[in-house]
This record gives sequence, structure tokens and C-alpha cells, in this order.
Amino acid sequence: GAIGRNLISLFPSQQIIFFPQGIVMSFYGIAGLFISSYLWCTILWNIGSGYDRFDRKEGIVCIFRWGFPGKNRRILLRFLMKDIQSIRIEVKERLPRR
Repeated sequence: GAIGRNLISLFPSQQIIFFPQGIVMSFYGIAGLFISSYLWCTILWNIGSGYDRFDRKEGIVCIFRWGFPGKNRRILLRFLMKDIQSIRIEVKERLPRR
């Protein structure tokens, strides 16, 4: 039967270390706190929000986005319209803003 054999072929079953359930659950809890704090910061700092401006008079396209706080918080990209071949706009339905 399968009980006598090793389930993981790399290590014999006697050498697998047993972790108490509390340690494993603490690890998942701490990892969850880090992930949730990261997500809350991206929401509160409005990461990724911004605007796109197409100025036909000047012939310039400006793309502005907010990044994470620090030296590169403001992300501003400028392109000449003559250098752009095409623009694809994708609209996704979402909840209305505040």
C-alpha cells in the first residue's frame, strides 16, 4: 500500500520537520497584516490614479499618475503626437467615486 512508501521522494518521511499549528497560523496572520497594510496604503494614497491630456494645439500627449510617496511620487510622461501611431482606450465599469 501507499502507507509504507514515502509520499515525497526527496526526503524520507522521518526527516520532515513538524511545525506546530500556532506557529503556522501566526505566520499567515503576520503575512496577512503586511498584505492588508500594503493594500490600504495604495487605496489611501490613490496609487495609479491620474489623468491623460491630449493637446492638439501643442501636439503633445501628457500622461500623469500618482505613485508611492517619495522622490518619484509624481509620474509625468510626455509624448509628441507625431510619434504616436495609435491609442487604445479601454473603459471598465466600476463603482462611482466619492
